Amino acid sequence: MATDDDPVLQSTATALVDIPQEVKDSLRKFRFKRRSEGSAAIVIKINKAKLVMEEVEQFDSISIEDLAEELPENSPRYVVLSYELKHKDGRTSFPLVLVNWSPSSSETGMLTLHASALLNFQNTADVSKAIEVRDGPEGLTKEVIDAKLLS
Repeated sequence: MATDDDPVLQSTATALVDIPQEVKDSLRKFRFKRRSEGSAAIVIKINKAKLVMEEVEQFDSISIEDLAEELPENSPRYVVLSYELKHKDGRTSFPLVLVNWSPSSSETGMLTLHASALLNFQNTADVSKAIEVRDGPEGLTKEVIDAKLLS
């Protein structure tokens, strides 16, 4: 009997949603782009019919509040965010953060599919910090991200 710790079962679950090479290439270019100010984001969705991830849009120099307004109210997304972080000692850094946009108003089947592919996407995007947002734009603010990253 297979258990949750079974590597065969895990690989089957994570391989359920394919990450095409063009999405991997976009993620790689996004990761290595030099930024000197502002936050940038790349938004990825799952095409439920094809079971593949697709790039939705990229934003350069976007505020967190504007990004939150751009994301759909009823559909989950993965957002890789290059975030302008101001440290208490005056330094500025641009960490990559995975925003797991999972509005509670989304269709249950889509949320389940999104959740099942999260770890595979996070590993592919090579992002260690993840922030889950379930309550829409109110849950994605500069204050929320600062609190998670500076803690």
